[in-house]
Amino acid sequence: MSETPPLRQPVATDEECISIIGMAGAGKTTVGKALSQLLSWAFLDSDHIIEAHYGTRLQDVADSMSKDEFLDVEGAIISRIGARRSVISTGGSVVYRQYAVDHLKTLGPVVYLDVSLPIILERISRNPERGLAIAPGQTVEDLYNERKALYEAAADFTVSCDTLDPETCAARIRDWLTNR
Repeated sequence: MSETPPLRQPVATDEECISIIGMAGAGKTTVGKALSQLLSWAFLDSDHIIEAHYGTRLQDVADSMSKDEFLDVEGAIISRIGARRSVISTGGSVVYRQYAVDHLKTLGPVVYLDVSLPIILERISRNPERGLAIAPGQTVEDLYNERKALYEAAADFTVSCDTLDPETCAARIRDWLTNR
């Protein structure tokens, strides 16, 4: 007679979400989708929620407002997310509104996808229509340098993704969730 195998511990509780933060071009959406498939959870992209709210592209929303107005809108929309068993990919600027980060933390752990500036610049150049909350005269390098410490402070876990494919990044996050 064979023994019953031990039950695996759940990766996260049914009450939790995992929020992914990082720069535009870090792979938040791609890794988030891969992670949601690994966990068999729903996937939410906060940029898409903003687009749905305004009925237009994220860049059009960002262009119609000052940077601070956009950050307030993003923070308000993030703060209204009420979900469970979901992977949430956030906009790169979510870390500018602490109340939004605090809300994400009430939903579950926050994971930072750390990608080097040269890779971010290359990825952003491939998609110039990407919505960026950037002030006039500010560069992507300025944003990167300004946000890095904010991402690190907000994160419960950081994945260095420069040399990893999205599936490997997702697997590292899942493994961290399993072992935390």
